[in-house]
Amino acid sequence: MSVVIYTTPTCGYCQTAKKFLSQRGVPFVEKDVSRDPAAAQEMVQRSGQRGVPVIVVDGEVVVGFNLPLLEQLLSRRPLKLGVSVADAAKMRERYSLSVNEGAVIGAVRSGSLAAQSGLQTGDVIVQIGGHPIRTAQDVTDVLARGRGLGEVPIVWVRGEQKMQARLRF
Repeated sequence: MSVVIYTTPTCGYCQTAKKFLSQRGVPFVEKDVSRDPAAAQEMVQRSGQRGVPVIVVDGEVVVGFNLPLLEQLLSRRPLKLGVSVADAAKMRERYSLSVNEGAVIGAVRSGSLAAQSGLQTGDVIVQIGGHPIRTAQDVTDVLARGRGLGEVPIVWVRGEQKMQARLRF
């Protein structure tokens, strides 16, 4: 997904839009049109507007901080937890797992949604949004169907303890 936001330092809606994107883990390129004449010209050509913010999501132009439209456009992107996973059944001995099913976490990307939720290497995800997770593929499938999920519970096993958090997509 490609997101570009045209801003100025004094624009309150620009700050709100950047915060919105950051909180959702959406990477973006910021172009300050007050300091970059080429970016200002590019923004006008793309949007027909001189006011900021202008946000371009995969080529679709959003003029102003139009939250419903932004949420709709961003819901098209695949949801990501920021983990690498494998089938728990195949990794049971390597990780000394107490469960036979689920998706064992091999790595957690720093700053990711998973890291913010407290997930760690060796944890076994067993449920997301009420959907049972039996294999690593189940994680991918639930996230692919989960566009627009909003906030959902995730359940995992760490050692012998079952743990839970809420994921905010």
